[in-house]
Amino acid sequence: MDLNFLIQTETGQLAEFDFVIRMLVTAGIGFVLGLEREFSQYAESTEIFAGLRTFMLVALLGFLTAFLGTAFSKWIFIAGFLSVVSIVAISFWVTSNKGNIGSTTEFAIIFTFLLGGLVFTGNINLSLALTVITVVLLSLKVTLRTMIGQLTQKELFAFVRFAVIALLILPFLPNQFYGPYAVINPREVGWVIVLTSGIGFFGYILMKFLGADRGILLTSILGGLVSSTLVTFTFSKKSKETPQLSKNYAVGIFAAATIMVIRMFLMVYIFNKAMLVGLIIPLLIVLLTAFGVALFFYKSHFAKPQTIAKIVLGDPLNIKNAVFFGLFYMGILLLVSYANAIYGTKGIYVSSAISALTDIDAIAISVSKLGGATMDLLIAQNAILIAALSNTIVKIGIAVFTGSRQLKKYVLIGYGFIFIAGIVGFLVLNA
Repeated sequence: MDLNFLIQTETGQLAEFDFVIRMLVTAGIGFVLGLEREFSQYAESTEIFAGLRTFMLVALLGFLTAFLGTAFSKWIFIAGFLSVVSIVAISFWVTSNKGNIGSTTEFAIIFTFLLGGLVFTGNINLSLALTVITVVLLSLKVTLRTMIGQLTQKELFAFVRFAVIALLILPFLPNQFYGPYAVINPREVGWVIVLTSGIGFFGYILMKFLGADRGILLTSILGGLVSSTLVTFTFSKKSKETPQLSKNYAVGIFAAATIMVIRMFLMVYIFNKAMLVGLIIPLLIVLLTAFGVALFFYKSHFAKPQTIAKIVLGDPLNIKNAVFFGLFYMGILLLVSYANAIYGTKGIYVSSAISALTDIDAIAISVSKLGGATMDLLIAQNAILIAALSNTIVKIGIAVFTGSRQLKKYVLIGYGFIFIAGIVGFLVLNA
């Protein structure tokens, strides 16, 4: 098919059809942002600086000047940008003299112009992602104000500490391997500490604003996508601070365990589909059991009337517990490396059991890559199930030694059924 190109340069070319598609996407971005701004200003009964039509025109202006800048001179786009900034600055000066010093819409207009230019360059997915984020931020004005007004100084300081650790310390940790067997990576250990403290901190925030039931459940689902072991450790510690929420934490722990099994399915599917054929039934047995346990405790929790008047949320950010888990993670890495050095490939089951003391991701990925290649397929499948059983025992131990008395009982019952399901799955695989 013959294509008519609007632009042909050494770095690329743009056909008329692609030009029209990008132009329509740009108009759509302006429409969405303008609709949100016009609705927001209408609801607040304030004078409209820029509404739906203005946002669409500004987005298309950014798109057009980017096109002209590519075809003729980059100064056309720069001139267009400066013109929009100048108009916005004049408008802000006029409205601020009237006592309205809000600048959100003004900045949104400038951002819309840049999004139009970004769409022209072909970064459509990035432009749409930025548009969604912008719309969410614009529409959460009242909610964010309410949330900020409810924060205490202790919670704000906890957020600052977490930001310092995650943004100022973690990126500068060495990304190299040290120590015996060269398996200790400071950046990797730092990630474990950040994730552990982050799960606890954001769980605290969600509980504060969404309530214990929804906050804990949402935290466990999100945390389970990263590490069900971290969720178990964090929630077990939290149950000591607030024993009356032990059943909530138990539901969260079992929900994270359910997510862990789903992660196992995905990892085996991604790295070795052939292994999944034999593992489907064993993993389904564990998955359905974990889901059933989580659902049972969830239903039984809401079957009884709630008598908690006020929840003491405890410490929003417990760095000490997170560092402890990071050191524990380092110890496990050394133990796994020692087992591999002593037993070699014959010790794959031992290595699987030991490595799963932290979580199953590493061993699941590694044996999936080796299964059917340098390792017998059945051995690789068994190694994954052994890792899941070992990880279940570890999480039982974490809850028993660090959790409240009520949580210990719930975890022993729930994880007991999950462990039995794992044994049944192992027997089915080797039948």
